[in-house]
Amino acid sequence: MPITETVKHLIIINVLIFLCMLLSIYPQALEVFGLYGFQDPNFRWFQLFTNMFVNGNILQILFNMYALYSLGSTLEHFWGQHKFMFFYISCGIGAGLISNVINQVFQINPISFVYGSTGAIFGLLIAFGFMFPEAGLMFFFIPYPIKAKYFIPGIIALDLVFSFGLGPIIHGDGRFEHIGGALVGFIMMSFWKKNQYKN
Repeated sequence: MPITETVKHLIIINVLIFLCMLLSIYPQALEVFGLYGFQDPNFRWFQLFTNMFVNGNILQILFNMYALYSLGSTLEHFWGQHKFMFFYISCGIGAGLISNVINQVFQINPISFVYGSTGAIFGLLIAFGFMFPEAGLMFFFIPYPIKAKYFIPGIIALDLVFSFGLGPIIHGDGRFEHIGGALVGFIMMSFWKKNQYKN
């Protein structure tokens, strides 16, 4: 499916910010726009929104932008621009908020620092699974498509294993952000699906 307008603009924003950091045009973008823990003196409320647009390394931005293109374009095509944007931003903000709340309440890391689009992307994964469970999805190192209803739970399960087994090594402070994005996506899709049946 060709790339849709909103997805194209989101990818451009993410890539431009990453290039500004990479080329030292605005090297402090990560520190300014990333999300600090509630107890950190650097925390600002706007970071709940901005952190989803800063990706820290080449692997993170490649994975996230590929997923945004392949999942997001399909969802935007069926939902339209406004509904897609509302869902994406909600998952991104919710991911950061849930991550900070978990770190704060359970005192895991009250001065955590998270960034990246992955929380919002995990919300898109959930939405795609709800809408197209039989669709085939490809991953970088898997040579054949796997049905979304198997692929998406598998990816989330792998992320959970890495988060709690190798979390500090693989994900750093962002381990709960992925879970948060998936949770927000699940709640929103469940509500929309229930509402659809009522109507």
